[in-house]
Amino acid sequence: MTAGNFKVIFGADDTNECVAAVREYLRANYETTVVDPTSWPELSEMVARGVAAGEYRFGVLMCWTGTGTAMAANKVPGVRAAQAWEPWIATNARLWNDANVLTMSLKRTAPEVALDCLRAFLAVADPDPEELSQIEKVRGR
Repeated sequence: MTAGNFKVIFGADDTNECVAAVREYLRANYETTVVDPTSWPELSEMVARGVAAGEYRFGVLMCWTGTGTAMAANKVPGVRAAQAWEPWIATNARLWNDANVLTMSLKRTAPEVALDCLRAFLAVADPDPEELSQIEKVRGR
């Protein structure tokens, strides 16, 4: 995928150097909506609903662990949120699971690693065709 050809929604429940790096990368390269900081369950729902409604191609969420935002986002039908801590996980969450929301820890992820994960996630245009039957089993629930 080339930068800028789809919309992304971003939310984080706190701010630091890592959050700033991700937010600024998204703003510089994609049409990005940034959700105002609020509690992680609320911002996760806002981001997830935007993705599920088709308003945004992808969502990106950050909280202290990255786990809470993934759990909350996955409560919204149509959302497949995946937590990544390295680019391989981010790439394959898209490729093998058709994840549409990326979550990361804002406390335990270095800014450079977060950007590598983000770029890896957004670089996968479509899931692996060989995985579509598995992905459909999850979508159908």
